[in-house]
Amino acid sequence: MNIIYRNNFIPNVKEIIEVYESSGINRPTKEKERIAKMYKHSNLIISAWDNKKLVGIARALTDFCYCCYLSDLAVRSDYQKRGIGKELIEEIKKIIKEETALILLSAPTAMDYYPKIGFDSIKNGYIIKRLK
Repeated sequence: MNIIYRNNFIPNVKEIIEVYESSGINRPTKEKERIAKMYKHSNLIISAWDNKKLVGIARALTDFCYCCYLSDLAVRSDYQKRGIGKELIEEIKKIIKEETALILLSAPTAMDYYPKIGFDSIKNGYIIKRLK
């Protein structure tokens, strides 16, 4: 398997939705326009490709010097446990460099995953939840 990683290329919304639905990530996949808008306004996107098939994606918002919020990390279910998610994060870290903190909110089902790939748990966060 030869996975190719691409930086700041926005895949077709249909492909993104397929990855989301396969991966188990909870995103508004029935709202194609909303998904498109999420990507239009993100400034760091890394995608993972097996030939012409999108198999994983990471979407982030960053200032490239202080903080980076990793909003989405999704890998197709049949490609999980192959290091693709970890490599997507490594590709982000190469771009944002060591001076930039990488921050995320984890889905409950992924709470065990992130410490395994180098994230520390924090207790000083707050959220105002979206209404829809």
